[in-house]
Amino acid sequence: MSNIRFFLDYFKHYLTSNSRHGVHSPFVYNLIDSVIYDFSTKEYIQPIEELRNQLKRDTRTLRITDLGAGSMLNNGKIKRISSLAKNALKPPRVAKLIARLANEFKPESIVELGTCLGITTLYLSKASTSSRIITVEGCPETSKIARENFQRLNANNIETRTGNFDNMFPEIVEELPRIDFLFIDGNHRKDATLKYFYDSLPKVHNGSILIFDDIYWSEGMKEAWHEIKNHPQVTVTIDLFYIGLVFFKSDQVKEDFRVRFR
Repeated sequence: MSNIRFFLDYFKHYLTSNSRHGVHSPFVYNLIDSVIYDFSTKEYIQPIEELRNQLKRDTRTLRITDLGAGSMLNNGKIKRISSLAKNALKPPRVAKLIARLANEFKPESIVELGTCLGITTLYLSKASTSSRIITVEGCPETSKIARENFQRLNANNIETRTGNFDNMFPEIVEELPRIDFLFIDGNHRKDATLKYFYDSLPKVHNGSILIFDDIYWSEGMKEAWHEIKNHPQVTVTIDLFYIGLVFFKSDQVKEDFRVRFR
């Protein structure tokens, strides 16, 4: 990812985005006001962030199997858990937002593609305790640490699966009666992102929410986001720069929003 391009994209987004006061859709205005801009403290945050800090000091090493963008299937790459915790996890402000979205929509099921060490998964688990959560991680050794973390915080509504998203996600879609809440946080390539989007479409419904991570990661990811926004089944999208939200609400006029989130 080019840092110069990334910061130019951020600057452009900042200039062209709105706060809730620039939004006229009641659904989106209320979502921004009550969820996106809700920065109040939740009781589940502290233990998860304490665990994050512990992971930042964890000197154990893992052999990384990386199936996503920017890799050449390097099965021999050794990384410390501390390095992953510092560089690969969703920052707290984004993880907290994703948790608030899960709490707001109360999905029966949540699918996460990209577990990493499981911090965002824990946020989802604690914010939406009645949801069945299926999280998929491509790296077996990383997945093992995530399972340890789920046990440490007694997150009993998480099912951890390990393998290639391309193979496992269609199986999950087939297994579930519908897609309620999908967070795609891995394999940041245009073709892969679009494949997961199109795989999910047969099971989306009026209450579905799809969340795409790193929509400005590359030119390919920006192209994927553009195609997703313009798909006829999609009615509302919210571009928060760091993530993109996709809705299929049949009672909404088709609109795309750029919203400031810092």
